[in-house]
Amino acid sequence: MNTRAPEESCDAVIAGGGPAGAAAAITLSRHGAAVTLVDPGRTPRWKPGESLSPRARPLLARLGALERVADGSHRPCYGYQSAWGRSTVDETDFLAGPHGPGWHLDRTLFDRTLADAARRAGARVRTGRVATVRRLPGHWRLTLGRETIRARYFIDATGPGARLARLAGGTVTRSDRLVAIAACLPRGAVRRGVPHTSLVESTTHGWWYTAPLPGGHAVVMMMTDADLVAEQAFHAPERWWSALMATTHVRERVVRGAAVPRVRLRVARAATSCTTAAAGPGWAAVGDAATSSDPIAARGILTALATGITAADAVHADAAGKPRALETYAERVRTIHSEYLRARTLCYRGEQRWDTPFWARRRAETGV
Repeated sequence: MNTRAPEESCDAVIAGGGPAGAAAAITLSRHGAAVTLVDPGRTPRWKPGESLSPRARPLLARLGALERVADGSHRPCYGYQSAWGRSTVDETDFLAGPHGPGWHLDRTLFDRTLADAARRAGARVRTGRVATVRRLPGHWRLTLGRETIRARYFIDATGPGARLARLAGGTVTRSDRLVAIAACLPRGAVRRGVPHTSLVESTTHGWWYTAPLPGGHAVVMMMTDADLVAEQAFHAPERWWSALMATTHVRERVVRGAAVPRVRLRVARAATSCTTAAAGPGWAAVGDAATSSDPIAARGILTALATGITAADAVHADAAGKPRALETYAERVRTIHSEYLRARTLCYRGEQRWDTPFWARRRAETGV
């Protein structure tokens, strides 16, 4: 007995429900395409690195989401502080820039806002996971459990593994082994009066990031290499907390008497990677599936939105018969990634105080 559901058909399937996938779904739907956005629906309550640059405002406006993001549900971010290359803190004030403040995000709410915008634009948003993709004459067949979807195009927004892009012929190249060991600290573990800014501080084995979150919480994360996590036991709450207390500035945002056992750590890959090529006949990769960067660049969500919009425009142009639309998008991703690598080189060159493995590796990579 055949229990397979009838095959669904649409113009484009977007696999992945984060900012990149939602941006692509909104943009393609507004171009008049029939779009299915497949959201895995199993995301953590918080994600390491919750700040959004004010440079995202024009992109959010284009997506019809700016008003909801700026309605006060997210905590404003007025700038960032950095103790990098020296012990004192430098500060960048967003209010002095052209776009005003950014945001410290409630990430679950932010993703839901974008998914709702995709629905309003006309996309079908469904929960599931695209398991396989197969090229057939003139279309793709994508499987979700017992169901299949037939589509002329697919967009991979599945994250840095770029699982579907690799099935279509893309190759993922990783440049380092960076990981984040992060905690969402409860209100009782965060000092009162913490400024509405992000803070970065370099230390012996890597660097730290912290930012306030809505509800009085704070994200605190240590960035280091995967092998150093095992070697130094940074994944153990007591060791992580000890390293946090050894910082100069990040610890000043934390109540030092907060109980270590209440710190729940999440280890997440944060390596630099790029998919070559980021598009091909009938498909494109967006967000981290196209280009994934070191969090020091503070560009993850911004790039997700930008590549989602640009890839959707390229798919629309390709469907209309414009030559090389998808190739041009792939070339643009290569350029974005190359520009990021140059900026990362300059950033790490700014820290010369330590000769530990983490910093020695970055000096070797940058030729310092």
